[in-house]
Amino acid sequence: MSLDLLAAVLQAPFASEILERTASTPRVQQVVQLSLAPAFLLSGIGAIMNVIMSRMIWIAQRVENLEEKLEEHRTAKQARELAWLMQRRKLMQGAIMFSTAAAVIISLVTGLLFISAYITAQIGTVIAILWVLTMVLLVTGLGFFLFETRLAARGARMLKE
Repeated sequence: MSLDLLAAVLQAPFASEILERTASTPRVQQVVQLSLAPAFLLSGIGAIMNVIMSRMIWIAQRVENLEEKLEEHRTAKQARELAWLMQRRKLMQGAIMFSTAAAVIISLVTGLLFISAYITAQIGTVIAILWVLTMVLLVTGLGFFLFETRLAARGARMLKE
């Protein structure tokens, strides 16, 4: 039965056209080569997000420890630290959100690169716009991360006082 279904699908004009377009090994190799840059970018975004998440986990654990202490037993220094950590957490949430959006868009770019090689519609402009959008999202996420690291450095000095 599955062979009959496969034969019916292969006889359909659309399926045979797709098979014909994807049969060329050099064409598939070219598409794979084109998709390497976005794939490496995705890998870089993943590494950046790993660092961001490590810092976020540390902040969340520290906030949790400070919040466990009842408000009336919290020292002024601990209250200042909690406010500082909450600012850092907001910045890290922004970094995570924008970096994740960049990863999603670059994944879409990779998929569209494959699709574009096998369809007649020209979608190069869409791919270029999505690439630029990825860069904007990534730079924004890195900006949030930069502000968080600056806030962390300033806060460490502030808390020692």
